Amino acid sequence: MPPNNQSAQPSTGITTKQAAKVWAYIGLNSFGGPAGQIAVMHRELVERRRWLSERRFLHALNYCMVLPGPEAQQLATYIGWLMHGIRGGVIAGSLFVIPGFIAMMVLSAIYAVYESVGWIAGLLFGLQAAVVAIVVNAVVRIGSRTLRSWLLVAIAGASFVAIFFFNIPFPVIIIGAGLIGWLVGRRSHQLVPLGGEHEPDEANLASVWLPDDEPVSRAQTRQALRAAAICLVIWLVPVAALALVLGMDNVFTQEAVVFSKAAVLTFGGAYAVLGYVTQQAVDHYGWISTKDMVTGLGLAETTPGPLIMVVQFVGFLAAYNNPGSLPPLLAGVLGATITVWVTFVPCFLFIFLGAPWVEKLRDNQALRHALTAIGASVTGVILNLAVWFALNTAFGTVTQYNVGPLHLWVPELDTIIWASVAISVIAGVLVFRVKLGTLKVLAIAAGIGIILALLGLTP
Repeated sequence: MPPNNQSAQPSTGITTKQAAKVWAYIGLNSFGGPAGQIAVMHRELVERRRWLSERRFLHALNYCMVLPGPEAQQLATYIGWLMHGIRGGVIAGSLFVIPGFIAMMVLSAIYAVYESVGWIAGLLFGLQAAVVAIVVNAVVRIGSRTLRSWLLVAIAGASFVAIFFFNIPFPVIIIGAGLIGWLVGRRSHQLVPLGGEHEPDEANLASVWLPDDEPVSRAQTRQALRAAAICLVIWLVPVAALALVLGMDNVFTQEAVVFSKAAVLTFGGAYAVLGYVTQQAVDHYGWISTKDMVTGLGLAETTPGPLIMVVQFVGFLAAYNNPGSLPPLLAGVLGATITVWVTFVPCFLFIFLGAPWVEKLRDNQALRHALTAIGASVTGVILNLAVWFALNTAFGTVTQYNVGPLHLWVPELDTIIWASVAISVIAGVLVFRVKLGTLKVLAIAAGIGIILALLGLTP
């Protein structure tokens, strides 16, 4: 790697095979959520190898930020497409996901089969408690970026109240926020302020392999649209086939439908869509428990790839717990595979469909105002997750009381789990005061959980 004050010269004649090795390396080292994953890509593609300029990288990132889905995976797909067309985009986007897919499949099976083993139960207990601090950190981090006016703060607060107290579906919340942002933004830019954009150094434009001013040809546009059409077919045809062959009451069909909806509603990343997934997987279908959901998020934080891989864990357990005539492990593998398929195929669709017109989309002010308001609503939805996780990890029993449309979650105070509270507090100190990274915090929390389990101090 070149020194920090120097730039490497760009490679000449980069082949698809050479690029695939780099994408595989990035996929294996994509820990730390979107920020960490994007940082790895920036280091490898812009700073170290000089495949594209800072400006081109930010251009691609801005486009991916306005799309539903995991922005880091879509950024890899988009840059792969710029470099080597459709094949390059598929290779880059797939290699970003495959390492995490394999790791999560193994962890899901271990959890399903060996959850009751003492030390494994303790490890998971520690992860679950630490997740509370990590989600609270996400609320603070995302809120500091998105809540730039009193209206955006109000949208975030209203979103929290809507989902936590009235159980309003997540799609309704983000659609409502988007409409408010679009309407208000037309009249007052101050109420829906857009974030500033960094202007890269002009020197960064020189000596890169991918020219900044190279236009997208008509042939490239046609190929991208053809690829988008293929993605649409291979996404929706299996969903329709499952519905026709197995019926809408089958768990595989339900997973295909639920996670297809989630794929087009994941504005704001994995934390935001977890509100919708939780509503469906825990409350509506009863596939998994609250503890399972918290564990899945903790495992997704410790594996490479997009954080949205938590849905694979949900898909595995949903089918494992409802296998029908299949062996539970086989059902789990099939459920996880279906979930990942309908989650990520739309990501390729969005890139190939919109990439040729990225400039027009990026400069559309009305769209950006709508997405700014959606970003504010996402903060409220994630706050809902933080409160929900905190209640369900700190107390053994949390009862829901319904008063008309109002839903109240009330913990039984005598069921408080002091060990879980202690680990959450320790994790909070490590995150906010010590400033440790996510993986280190989770490792410490898991270690404490194992020790407490061996001492018989966990439930």
